[in-house]
Amino acid sequence: MGEERNRRGGSRRWLVTALDDSLRRLGVDHVDLYQLHRWDPATGDEETLSALTDLQHAGKIRSFGSSTFPAYRIVQAQWAAREHHLGRYVTEQPSYSILQRGIESHVLPVTEEYGLGVLVWSPPASGRLSGAIRAGREITTHRSAFMPQRFDPALPVNRARLAAVEQLAEIADGAGLTLIQLALGFVTAHPAVTGALIGPRTLDHLHAQLAAADTVLSADVLDAIDAVVAPGTDLAPVEKFDTPPALLDPSLRRR
Repeated sequence: MGEERNRRGGSRRWLVTALDDSLRRLGVDHVDLYQLHRWDPATGDEETLSALTDLQHAGKIRSFGSSTFPAYRIVQAQWAAREHHLGRYVTEQPSYSILQRGIESHVLPVTEEYGLGVLVWSPPASGRLSGAIRAGREITTHRSAFMPQRFDPALPVNRARLAAVEQLAEIADGAGLTLIQLALGFVTAHPAVTGALIGPRTLDHLHAQLAAADTVLSADVLDAIDAVVAPGTDLAPVEKFDTPPALLDPSLRRR
């Protein structure tokens, strides 16, 4: 990523350059998993997959995957790999939490169909499900400074999330769990999910999240969660990260 227009996307030039830069910074000769973060509508699947396949054959990457791809683009990429006899994405990394469950209705069924590993990110929902953001408390998360619209309690979407968090906290208390245990136990309970990615900012956060790694939620707890946030529901639809670009960029509409 960068300000220069060519330092992004899924072109062969940029994928090769970015990987070589990463290997040099890390001081290693290969990476185990190289994931393309977000679909690039300006580059065809064949070019992207061809570049990734060549990097794999060169021994610079062991496997490659996608991240925050819309379901239909996951399908298209799988078809393109088969049609052109190229390597295929073997993982998908979507955003998933109790508060953002939309991928249950489209992305996760596709990953199961194609046998992709799923590494979900943001299971604590930007601190809402770690206990850092609660109703009536000052919001101190660093993201609130540069993404105020996502945390402003005056906005209906944020009030709805805060209300849901309070209900979820009661469920966690009743089950003898912390909120972060509930959050991580929920995402790993889905049969399509391979693992959950965490991003602790402090040692306390790390210890709390590691302690939650083996949490297994009972059917009663999962049912109680469903009663708060229905399956397949995003409480903040505007924060979906797999929305097709044409729905976000007016210049791409009806083209």
